[in-house]
Amino acid sequence: MQILRAMTLNFTNDPFKVGPEHAAQLNTDGAVCIENGVIIDVGSYDRIGKTYPNTPVEHYTNHLICAGFVDAHVHYPQTGIIASWGKRLIDWLNTYTFPEEMKFHDPAYAQTVAGRYLDLALDHGTTTVASYCTIHPESVDAVFQAAQSRNMRIVAGKTCMDRNAPDGLRDTAQLAYDDSNTLIQRWHGIGRGTYAITPRFSPTSTPDQLAALGALWAENPSCLMQTHLSEQTDEIEWVASLFPSARDYLDTYETFGLLGDRGIYGHAIHLRPREIDRLAEVGAAVVHCPTSNTFIGSGLFDAVGLRAAGITAGLATDTGGGSNFSMLRTMATAYEIGQLRGNALHPAHLFWLATVGSAQALHLQDKIGNLAIGQEADIIAINLASTPAIAQRFAQADDAWQAVFPTLMMGDDRAISASWIAGKKRI
Repeated sequence: MQILRAMTLNFTNDPFKVGPEHAAQLNTDGAVCIENGVIIDVGSYDRIGKTYPNTPVEHYTNHLICAGFVDAHVHYPQTGIIASWGKRLIDWLNTYTFPEEMKFHDPAYAQTVAGRYLDLALDHGTTTVASYCTIHPESVDAVFQAAQSRNMRIVAGKTCMDRNAPDGLRDTAQLAYDDSNTLIQRWHGIGRGTYAITPRFSPTSTPDQLAALGALWAENPSCLMQTHLSEQTDEIEWVASLFPSARDYLDTYETFGLLGDRGIYGHAIHLRPREIDRLAEVGAAVVHCPTSNTFIGSGLFDAVGLRAAGITAGLATDTGGGSNFSMLRTMATAYEIGQLRGNALHPAHLFWLATVGSAQALHLQDKIGNLAIGQEADIIAINLASTPAIAQRFAQADDAWQAVFPTLMMGDDRAISASWIAGKKRI
């Protein structure tokens, strides 16, 4: 048993529904008690210290302790091409992404990049990721093995493409089904792993492949399904030309059984009213990828509007379309996009998206994403005075949220002082 003492943040409700003041608890002298990898108590240090006497205490002055970040949409194979100059989405894929992804047929290369990516994520305070792999089963094995060796929660799946991709990066409808089915048996529900059936997006899958993956999902309903939706306007036009009978982009998934409550749809920027209604109706989730959306010029995600429509939303770096590995930087860009849409997101909204919201999107909210009794102890300690610029602003803060906000706007991996994975401190 151990106690972590610092300012603590936990959620008792959804700040998008009831407001930050009624949803978030920011305890300026708080504590978390951990035992056997699980949170057994959260509250004021005064109470917890008395409740668990003679328990070792780690005290983090000028720090915030919160749940580890949950990055709900990444492409770990793009680690090596992050921050590559590009134009539009399709140009960027053809110029950088596809050539890099071809290398992942090599198990040794996949293992090296998977380990590097997860270590970078942990350095930035991210304790759970949902990743696309490549068409190669070796790439899936590599990231599940790397996560398993670190005891990280992981969501991942083989990315399936059978058209509009170069030689060496295409499979077939049958191979997508067979490979994915084998990988589900190997990794889904093993340790802290969850499998996500993963068509990259409609333009790179034939109707036959989408139908095969829809059938696979119906056969394995506990799996997640992740894909991309309405990221760029020219992409949407391309989808319309490839699927002329579809009502809209979302319909290209729905027609083939790829719309459901365990579906996770990345980007979702340029949605039509019918798509919004259907996503809400089936209980699907969308993922906000703000640094990617600005870096590639995709558009402005409507976090407030989609949450008001009843759609679950998470937050993601979208490595490597996103330009960094940091959920703090991602939260800063989400704030800026909110401002451009006329919505100044409160720090509680940003933390919610990066923790509880993303956990909900991945159907892991009963396990991770919050400082709550019974949750797995995936926890981070954030230094609220990690650089001179942040420290001087922190010193001027009038209240706890003012003390936290500068780190959201200017913080990076230097702010992550410590992390615990299932209660074990990462050294």
